[in-house]
Amino acid sequence: MTRTLLIALVLSCSASLAYAQSCNIQASDKKLAGAAKTSFLTKCEKDATAACDKQAADKKLAGAAKTSFTKKCVTDAVGG
Repeated sequence: MTRTLLIALVLSCSASLAYAQSCNIQASDKKLAGAAKTSFLTKCEKDATAACDKQAADKKLAGAAKTSFTKKCVTDAVGG
């Protein structure tokens, strides 16, 4: 179990490098506010979740390792 979590942590570090900028930074750069910012962040988070799920599947992660990997990957992508 410890080995699986260690592998998940190592993989999550490499996955976070796939995103050049977090969603929050992109929203700030675009000077979005209010409903436009909320809409952008919602779409960006959905896109990040889909990409992270695909990365987890490509790495054949399952169970706690997949959950941990996906959570960290999405958090890094969103910037939260």
